[in-house]
Amino acid sequence: MRVQADRDESLSDGDRDGDGDSDGDGDGDGGGVKPHATMDRRDKGFVHNSKWLKRVAWHSKRSSSALQLGEGVSSSSPAVCGGFHENDLTRSRFIAYCHFISSSSSLLHWQNSFHRERKKHRKTSEKKMEKIEHATVRTNGINMHVASVGHGPDTILFLHGFPELWYSWRHQMVSLSALGYRAVAPDLRGYGGTDAPPCVESYTAFHVVGDLVGMLDALGIGRVFVVGHDWGAIIAWCLCLFRPDRVRALVNTSVTWFRRLMWFPSDPEGKPVESMRTMYGDDYYVCRFQKPGEMEEDFAKVDTAKLMKLILTSRDPGPLRMPKDKGFSELTKQFEQHQIELPSWLTEDDINYFAAEFSRTGFTGALNYYRCLDLSSELSALWDGVPINVPTKFIVGDLDRTYHIPGVKEHIHGGGLKRAVPNLEEVVVMEGVAHFLQQEKPQEVTAHILDFFKKFSSP
Repeated sequence: MRVQADRDESLSDGDRDGDGDSDGDGDGDGGGVKPHATMDRRDKGFVHNSKWLKRVAWHSKRSSSALQLGEGVSSSSPAVCGGFHENDLTRSRFIAYCHFISSSSSLLHWQNSFHRERKKHRKTSEKKMEKIEHATVRTNGINMHVASVGHGPDTILFLHGFPELWYSWRHQMVSLSALGYRAVAPDLRGYGGTDAPPCVESYTAFHVVGDLVGMLDALGIGRVFVVGHDWGAIIAWCLCLFRPDRVRALVNTSVTWFRRLMWFPSDPEGKPVESMRTMYGDDYYVCRFQKPGEMEEDFAKVDTAKLMKLILTSRDPGPLRMPKDKGFSELTKQFEQHQIELPSWLTEDDINYFAAEFSRTGFTGALNYYRCLDLSSELSALWDGVPINVPTKFIVGDLDRTYHIPGVKEHIHGGGLKRAVPNLEEVVVMEGVAHFLQQEKPQEVTAHILDFFKKFSSP
């Protein structure tokens, strides 16, 4: 087993293209000091943009803070400090200001070019998305919405998590279908265009795996490659355990596998929900999700688009807690006062797609997976300790909350995962990447999937 770390450090605010050249003029100096600097009319107009004035202030502050003062002398002292008089400090700020303004035309040009390229990329992506076909399949007593693209001999089945939809895999579907694969991504039971049975007990892992097997039968597909994320990863593990005859190979992300479904080595005799309650308390989100209707009422108080922004852009690897007297409605207030700029990998159109679907369906079906967690674990006791013998690659971001659950890192890197999944061939930890890695790093995740599945693909 090879452990790989992918490092992709976040870029500074002025260096979105990653070439080390924040001013966009191609010289790699980041808009630093240039000889014979001048200011033209374009520069004067440019500095009135408040967003860029903040950058001017930052550069000025950085320039002054770079000056090393003599020992025991403050910046307010009239004495000469390390060769600079106090007036020189003010002068240095002004010089930094002038030098920064001299490069502002290039920065403005870069800003406009960036937005033009992003708009062009969005149009290209929308055109590719138009190739995705949508169908409704009858399976296991429900109607399942299925998105698919491509007509290759090998099929990749993508399984989404919470609170997501087939749409979470849009990038991978389009890219891998262009490389000769057939990509299939359903809305899981209770999500999006798929039926949501009213009974809480209808959301066990066994029900969902049954849905998938019936869907594959209805589509005339035998064995598939499987990719899962979050709850989709749990379902993918179970599919490989219950029906290994339908799986060629697995790339799973975010949620690891123990000796059985959601079993924790720190509490081997406990049920999953009680184990989490012991670790994190009653305010832990999984514990808060247990009572039917309670979280639905809380979600109903929040604008769904703001809720999706809060969840999808979170980069805090610590446990998610929701005090009962606050809930998500309090957490989303940070979006009420000012507009939060979305990361480059997430657009308003993406947010609106998720928000529109969850506004239409509500969250009950999605939350019922958590409410059936203990039941799914109990029913899977028959397979307790049975290894998953499917060729597997596991990927997780080092900022993913699931990676920081007590005992998980030791399990993954200490041989526990390999014992539970003997055919585990590779573990990838993506540095600087949070939970929704397939959306945050679509190209890298697609490359990891392709690199693994091509070893088992049809000639």
